[in-house]
Amino acid sequence: MKSFEYVAPNSVKEVTALLADTWGKTEVLAGGTDLVTCLKQHLTEPERVVSLRNIKELRGIRSEKSGLRIGAMTTLAELADNKTVQAQFPALITAIKGIGSPQLVNVGTVGGDLCQRPRCWYFRNGFGLFGKAGGESLVRVGDNRFHAIFGTGGDALFVSASSLGPPLVALGASITVEGPGGKRHEIAAAEFFRAPASEKSRETSVKPDEIVTSVLVPINGLKNTTYEVRHRGGLDWPYVTASVAFRVERGVIADARVALGHVAATPWSAREAASAINGQRADAGAAAKAAAASITGAQPLSRNAYKVQLVKTAVKRAMMVAMAT
Repeated sequence: MKSFEYVAPNSVKEVTALLADTWGKTEVLAGGTDLVTCLKQHLTEPERVVSLRNIKELRGIRSEKSGLRIGAMTTLAELADNKTVQAQFPALITAIKGIGSPQLVNVGTVGGDLCQRPRCWYFRNGFGLFGKAGGESLVRVGDNRFHAIFGTGGDALFVSASSLGPPLVALGASITVEGPGGKRHEIAAAEFFRAPASEKSRETSVKPDEIVTSVLVPINGLKNTTYEVRHRGGLDWPYVTASVAFRVERGVIADARVALGHVAATPWSAREAASAINGQRADAGAAAKAAAASITGAQPLSRNAYKVQLVKTAVKRAMMVAMAT
């Protein structure tokens, strides 16, 4: 990898002061499970790497009046071991357990998971964020088995790699971001991820001189779960995931949310699926309706139409599991 300056400051204020205002000049190091790979593959060649390892305020999980506050440097293992998370947010627990690697779970962090780069093999092999060569999309004409089936009208055809993204969207979480001068703002999880507009952009709303500091998940009694469809049990990314959250009032579904993973450049909010089941009896019929509506707007590429059926299966099974809790 290319040589760089390494800095490990002791406060968020010091971190943001060390970050450049354009992507690529500086990078933030959390757990390092993705960044180190990117450095080795020369996907990024920063002049400076700023580590968050010494910043205690970014660690830990605590209850607040509005929900559960999770520090960005909290490891995935710590999150999965938390009793409140286990009781209130099984959707997050399933997503973490699905990662399957003890090493990644013990080192990887909440903030790092949200901000990791795409796993698209064209991007990882040096063909850019949009996987192009000579102005032609290699994704469209090549092997796109694991690429997007939603939002495929643009150039961003990779799928979001975040394991926590879909359940956080379904749970109505918000993500706190802090920049220079202590400027802090909350971003709804559904708005945090975005399809980049150019090769020089990133896949989140975080600016180059900002960092994720925490995640706030409201505790509102929603039934929730995540269901994954995988080729194998671990050390790989799923084909499709579905995270659902809803409440049941006198046997009727309300406040439903359905978020899909690994089907678009962002966690995909299946609003039609949620609308289809609000006001419906909480039974197998509602699960079937959610599944049928979840594929609205799907536009698969040449080799990944199989994901359409997997989405329906994942949503139906997620609904059934959540209703049984």
